[in-house]
Amino acid sequence: MSDQDKRLGVYFHIPFCASKCAYCDFCSLPGRDKLMPYYQDALLIQLQETMPRMTDYFIDTVYFGGGTPSYYGARRIVEILQELKVTNRLMKQSEITVECNPDSVRRKELRMLRKEGVNRLSIGAQSANDDLLRLIGRRHNWRQVEMAVRRARKAGFRNVSIDLIYGLPEQTMTRWQANLDAALALAPEHLSCYGLKVEEGTPLFAQRERFTLPDDDAQADMYLSAVGLLARQGYEQYEISNFCRPGRASRHNSRYWTLAEYLGFGPGAHSDFGGERFALARDLDACLAGHIVYSERSAPSARERETERVMLALRTTRGVAADTLPEAARRILRNCEAHGLAHLSGGFYALTPRGFLVSNAILVDLLETMEL
Repeated sequence: MSDQDKRLGVYFHIPFCASKCAYCDFCSLPGRDKLMPYYQDALLIQLQETMPRMTDYFIDTVYFGGGTPSYYGARRIVEILQELKVTNRLMKQSEITVECNPDSVRRKELRMLRKEGVNRLSIGAQSANDDLLRLIGRRHNWRQVEMAVRRARKAGFRNVSIDLIYGLPEQTMTRWQANLDAALALAPEHLSCYGLKVEEGTPLFAQRERFTLPDDDAQADMYLSAVGLLARQGYEQYEISNFCRPGRASRHNSRYWTLAEYLGFGPGAHSDFGGERFALARDLDACLAGHIVYSERSAPSARERETERVMLALRTTRGVAADTLPEAARRILRNCEAHGLAHLSGGFYALTPRGFLVSNAILVDLLETMEL
């Protein structure tokens, strides 16, 4: 590999699910299983047609997200990986992640994925409380999460991530901390902790008056308790919602926060590739027909890229180099530092956990200074 070869991440969106969760606002399509073979064909054709644009790149991360990739099946995922390998651009040390739901994790399929080079699993646990899981429409229980992790270990996976959601209906601090304890007992290499957002158009939004939802202050307390507990247990926070054992940060997701290039396939997938940012429409029928329909497409200017760089860097615990910021932006961050919302270390400004809680407001203020 020469110095001129560039690195690329590849994302495959798998929109199929056994059922749709009450809070889900992603491009996921339950009850469309009969279309899976046709979707696979369309995805492979799109990949083959795009390959000539990828010849200057080496692929160092691959991510299968959804929807539910584990429901889509290991055989199809393996077929996609084999197609990628034909290009001779997939690096041997690539990070290859597959998202899994605990109810669709099969021992044989895990072995098949591991043999093909998949080396990271992201398991959508969401809660260790079975009552809450039923309430939000999840199909699994906590025992299935434990079984999924156990099967992953037996299949040879040494990099397992668990997703949890805080701020769920009827969730108390005690329940949230019990979730964290249960997840930590499984010794994952990585944890993602997301605050619930009740999106308009979801079943949970329609039913929101029936439940007691933790308010912003309660969610903030849950978040800060997670940051503290995970730090004490040896997990490093490297982004607002993500924590890992040393050296186990998600390499693929880190691309998004560092403006590294990535290319997405499938409805709803986003890309930052060849100087362009674009997103494919959430239109499965268009995809099956072989049509590329964009929901957004732009070529950001150098100034826009610089703004993006700062905004995204401040999502991470590393932060942004102070000497790359205009004085007005540094003044805002110094004020944040005085209020315990940011800190300066090694020449980098980064937000503190409390700063992350109000990061949107901070970023709006910074954005105004950078647009002057």
